[in-house]
Amino acid sequence: MTLLRDEELAAAFDHASRTYDALVAANPGYHAHLRRSVRRLGLPGHGAGLRLLDLGCGTGASTAALRSVLPGADITAVDASAGMLERAAAKPWARGVTFVRAPAERLARAGVRGPFDAVFAAYLFRNVADPDAVLGTARALLRPGGRLGVHEYTLGGRRVDRAVWALVCRGLVQPVASVLGDGALYRHLWRSVVEFDTAGRFADRLRAAGFDSVRALPLPGWQTGITHTFVARRADADPEEAR
Repeated sequence: MTLLRDEELAAAFDHASRTYDALVAANPGYHAHLRRSVRRLGLPGHGAGLRLLDLGCGTGASTAALRSVLPGADITAVDASAGMLERAAAKPWARGVTFVRAPAERLARAGVRGPFDAVFAAYLFRNVADPDAVLGTARALLRPGGRLGVHEYTLGGRRVDRAVWALVCRGLVQPVASVLGDGALYRHLWRSVVEFDTAGRFADRLRAAGFDSVRALPLPGWQTGITHTFVARRADADPEEAR
Protein backbone atom coordinates (compact mmCIF):
# COMPACT_ATOMS: atom_id res chain seq x y z
CA MET A 1 0.00 0.00 0.00
CA THR A 2 1.02 3.65 -0.49
CA LEU A 3 1.69 5.43 2.80
CA LEU A 4 -0.39 8.48 3.67
CA ARG A 5 1.49 11.78 3.72
CA ASP A 6 1.00 15.48 4.46
CA GLU A 7 -2.59 16.76 4.16
CA GLU A 8 -3.98 13.28 3.48
CA LEU A 9 -2.43 11.93 6.68
CA ALA A 10 -3.55 14.96 8.71
CA ALA A 11 -7.11 14.46 7.47
CA ALA A 12 -7.01 10.79 8.47
CA PHE A 13 -5.86 11.76 11.96
CA ASP A 14 -8.63 14.39 12.11
CA HIS A 15 -11.20 11.67 11.50
CA ALA A 16 -9.60 9.26 13.96
CA SER A 17 -9.19 11.84 16.74
CA ARG A 18 -12.58 11.05 18.29
CA THR A 19 -11.57 7.47 19.13
CA TYR A 20 -7.78 7.70 19.21
CA ASP A 21 -7.47 7.97 22.99
CA ALA A 22 -9.64 4.91 23.54
CA LEU A 23 -7.51 2.82 21.18
CA VAL A 24 -4.18 3.81 22.69
CA ALA A 25 -5.56 3.23 26.20
CA ALA A 26 -5.93 -0.42 25.25
CA ASN A 27 -2.15 -0.59 24.68
CA PRO A 28 -0.55 -1.84 27.92
CA GLY A 29 2.05 0.59 29.17
CA TYR A 30 1.42 3.24 26.49
CA HIS A 31 1.40 6.24 28.85
CA ALA A 32 3.97 4.81 31.26
CA HIS A 33 6.36 4.24 28.36
CA LEU A 34 6.03 7.86 27.25
CA ARG A 35 6.83 9.06 30.77
CA ARG A 36 9.84 6.73 30.84
CA SER A 37 11.09 8.24 27.58
CA VAL A 38 10.71 11.76 28.98
CA ARG A 39 12.66 10.80 32.11
CA ARG A 40 15.42 9.43 29.88
CA LEU A 41 16.08 12.97 28.66
CA GLY A 42 17.68 13.56 32.04
CA LEU A 43 16.49 17.15 32.35
CA PRO A 44 17.07 18.79 35.74
CA GLY A 45 14.88 20.42 38.35
CA HIS A 46 11.49 19.10 37.24
CA GLY A 47 11.89 21.30 34.17
CA ALA A 48 11.85 24.63 36.00
CA GLY A 49 12.91 27.41 33.63
CA LEU A 50 13.19 25.11 30.61
CA ARG A 51 11.52 25.54 27.21
CA LEU A 52 10.32 22.27 25.66
CA LEU A 53 8.91 21.51 22.22
CA ASP A 54 6.56 18.54 21.80
CA LEU A 55 6.76 17.86 18.09
CA GLY A 56 3.79 15.87 16.75
CA CYS A 57 1.78 15.94 19.97
CA GLY A 58 -1.36 14.23 18.65
CA THR A 59 -4.14 14.15 21.25
CA GLY A 60 -1.62 15.09 23.91
CA ALA A 61 -0.37 11.82 25.41
CA SER A 62 3.24 12.91 24.91
CA THR A 63 2.46 16.41 26.20
CA ALA A 64 0.85 14.90 29.31
CA ALA A 65 4.01 12.86 29.87
CA LEU A 66 6.12 16.03 29.66
CA ARG A 67 3.81 17.85 32.09
CA SER A 68 3.88 14.91 34.50
CA VAL A 69 7.66 14.47 34.59
CA LEU A 70 8.66 18.13 34.05
CA PRO A 71 5.83 20.18 35.58
CA GLY A 72 7.91 23.36 35.78
CA ALA A 73 8.70 23.56 32.07
CA ASP A 74 7.23 25.90 29.46
CA ILE A 75 5.82 23.58 26.78
CA THR A 76 4.91 24.27 23.14
CA ALA A 77 3.02 21.39 21.50
CA VAL A 78 2.70 21.16 17.72
CA ASP A 79 0.67 18.94 15.42
CA ALA A 80 -0.58 19.09 11.83
CA SER A 81 -4.04 17.69 12.68
CA ALA A 82 -6.66 20.18 13.88
CA GLY A 83 -8.78 17.36 15.30
CA MET A 84 -5.95 15.91 17.34
CA LEU A 85 -4.96 19.35 18.66
CA GLU A 86 -8.54 20.11 19.67
CA ARG A 87 -8.61 16.93 21.77
CA ALA A 88 -5.24 17.75 23.33
CA ALA A 89 -6.16 21.32 24.24
CA ALA A 90 -9.35 20.12 25.99
CA LYS A 91 -7.46 17.92 28.44
CA PRO A 92 -7.53 19.00 32.12
CA TRP A 93 -3.73 19.32 32.28
CA ALA A 94 -3.48 21.47 29.12
CA ARG A 95 -3.75 24.89 30.74
CA GLY A 96 -0.50 26.76 30.20
CA VAL A 97 0.59 24.69 27.20
CA THR A 98 0.97 26.60 23.93
CA PHE A 99 -0.66 24.57 21.13
CA VAL A 100 0.27 25.29 17.51
CA ARG A 101 -1.20 23.73 14.39
CA ALA A 102 1.59 23.18 11.89
CA PRO A 103 3.31 20.39 9.98
CA ALA A 104 6.69 19.51 11.44
CA GLU A 105 8.28 20.72 8.19
CA ARG A 106 6.81 24.26 8.46
CA LEU A 107 7.31 25.35 12.06
CA ALA A 108 8.92 28.71 11.29
CA ARG A 109 5.94 29.71 9.15
CA ALA A 110 3.68 28.98 12.14
CA GLY A 111 5.75 31.19 14.43
CA VAL A 112 7.56 28.45 16.38
CA ARG A 113 10.90 29.90 17.42
CA GLY A 114 13.79 28.52 19.43
CA PRO A 115 15.93 28.09 21.26
CA PHE A 116 14.43 25.17 23.14
CA ASP A 117 16.20 23.23 25.85
CA ALA A 118 14.74 19.97 24.55
CA VAL A 119 12.64 18.66 21.69
CA PHE A 120 10.50 15.57 22.24
CA ALA A 121 8.87 13.68 19.37
CA ALA A 122 6.68 10.61 19.87
CA TYR A 123 5.55 8.48 16.93
CA LEU A 124 6.44 11.22 14.46
CA PHE A 125 9.43 10.50 12.25
CA ARG A 126 8.08 7.50 10.37
CA ASN A 127 5.06 9.62 9.42
CA VAL A 128 6.90 12.47 7.72
CA ALA A 129 8.00 12.45 4.11
CA ASP A 130 11.53 13.67 4.87
CA PRO A 131 12.70 12.67 8.37
CA ASP A 132 16.16 14.12 7.78
CA ALA A 133 14.68 17.56 7.07
CA VAL A 134 12.60 17.39 10.25
CA LEU A 135 15.65 16.34 12.26
CA GLY A 136 17.44 19.36 10.81
CA THR A 137 14.57 21.58 11.92
CA ALA A 138 14.64 20.09 15.43
CA ARG A 139 18.39 20.61 15.65
CA ALA A 140 18.09 24.23 14.55
CA LEU A 141 15.47 24.91 17.23
CA LEU A 142 17.64 23.50 20.03
CA ARG A 143 20.10 25.55 22.02
CA PRO A 144 23.72 24.35 21.76
CA GLY A 145 23.90 21.15 23.77
CA GLY A 146 20.09 20.92 23.86
CA ARG A 147 18.55 17.46 24.05
CA LEU A 148 16.42 15.50 21.64
CA GLY A 149 14.14 12.69 22.75
CA VAL A 150 12.43 10.45 20.19
CA HIS A 151 9.91 7.80 21.21
CA GLU A 152 9.24 5.71 18.12
CA TYR A 153 8.22 2.36 16.71
CA THR A 154 11.56 1.22 15.30
CA LEU A 155 11.95 -2.52 14.95
CA GLY A 156 15.00 -4.12 16.48
CA GLY A 157 15.80 -6.12 13.34
CA ARG A 158 14.91 -9.60 14.58
CA ARG A 159 12.35 -11.67 12.69
CA VAL A 160 10.32 -12.07 15.89
CA ASP A 161 9.99 -8.27 16.21
CA ARG A 162 8.30 -8.04 12.80
CA ALA A 163 6.13 -11.05 13.60
CA VAL A 164 4.85 -9.60 16.88
CA TRP A 165 4.15 -6.24 15.25
CA ALA A 166 2.19 -7.89 12.42
CA LEU A 167 0.23 -10.03 14.90
CA VAL A 168 -0.80 -7.04 17.01
CA CYS A 169 -1.80 -4.94 14.01
CA ARG A 170 -3.63 -7.61 12.03
CA GLY A 171 -5.19 -9.41 14.96
CA LEU A 172 -6.20 -6.54 17.22
CA VAL A 173 -5.76 -3.00 15.91
CA GLN A 174 -6.94 -3.37 12.31
CA PRO A 175 -10.26 -5.11 13.04
CA VAL A 176 -11.25 -2.45 15.59
CA ALA A 177 -10.06 0.44 13.41
CA SER A 178 -12.02 -0.90 10.41
CA VAL A 179 -15.22 -0.96 12.44
CA LEU A 180 -14.59 2.66 13.46
CA GLY A 181 -14.02 3.71 9.84
CA ASP A 182 -10.30 4.39 10.31
CA GLY A 183 -8.90 1.31 8.61
CA ALA A 184 -6.83 3.28 6.08
CA LEU A 185 -5.03 5.23 8.80
CA TYR A 186 -4.16 2.17 10.85
CA ARG A 187 -3.04 0.25 7.79
CA HIS A 188 -0.72 3.18 7.16
CA LEU A 189 0.55 3.08 10.76
CA TRP A 190 1.25 -0.65 10.46
CA ARG A 191 3.14 -0.31 7.17
CA SER A 192 4.96 2.86 8.24
CA VAL A 193 6.70 0.88 10.98
CA VAL A 194 7.65 -1.99 8.70
CA GLU A 195 9.06 0.36 6.07
CA PHE A 196 10.86 2.73 8.45
CA ASP A 197 14.33 2.50 9.97
CA THR A 198 15.41 -0.20 12.34
CA ALA A 199 16.57 1.13 15.70
CA GLY A 200 20.22 1.00 14.63
CA ARG A 201 19.54 2.78 11.37
CA PHE A 202 17.63 5.57 13.08
CA ALA A 203 20.46 6.07 15.58
CA ASP A 204 22.81 6.48 12.62
CA ARG A 205 20.38 8.96 11.08
CA LEU A 206 20.52 11.06 14.26
CA ARG A 207 24.32 11.17 14.18
CA ALA A 208 24.30 12.19 10.52
CA ALA A 209 21.87 15.01 11.35
CA GLY A 210 24.28 16.61 13.81
CA PHE A 211 23.48 14.92 17.12
CA ASP A 212 25.93 13.22 19.42
CA SER A 213 25.71 11.18 22.65
CA VAL A 214 23.09 9.12 20.80
CA ARG A 215 21.53 6.22 22.70
CA ALA A 216 18.83 3.79 21.58
CA LEU A 217 17.05 2.35 24.61
CA PRO A 218 14.46 -0.45 24.53
CA LEU A 219 11.09 -0.28 26.22
CA PRO A 220 9.66 -3.13 28.31
CA GLY A 221 6.78 -5.52 27.81
CA TRP A 222 5.44 -6.63 24.45
CA GLN A 223 7.06 -3.58 22.82
CA THR A 224 10.61 -4.79 23.50
CA GLY A 225 12.30 -4.85 20.10
CA ILE A 226 9.44 -2.81 18.61
CA THR A 227 9.49 0.59 20.35
CA HIS A 228 12.62 2.48 21.44
CA THR A 229 13.58 5.71 23.14
CA PHE A 230 16.31 7.64 21.40
CA VAL A 231 18.10 10.33 23.36
CA ALA A 232 20.70 12.61 21.84
CA ARG A 233 22.37 15.98 22.23
CA ARG A 234 22.78 18.74 19.68
CA ALA A 235 26.41 18.62 18.65
CA ASP A 236 28.35 21.87 18.74
CA ALA A 237 29.46 21.63 15.12
CA ASP A 238 27.13 21.82 12.15
CA PRO A 239 26.94 18.40 10.43
CA GLU A 240 28.25 19.92 7.18
CA GLU A 241 31.22 21.45 9.03
CA ALA A 242 32.04 18.09 10.65
CA ARG A 243 32.57 16.38 7.29
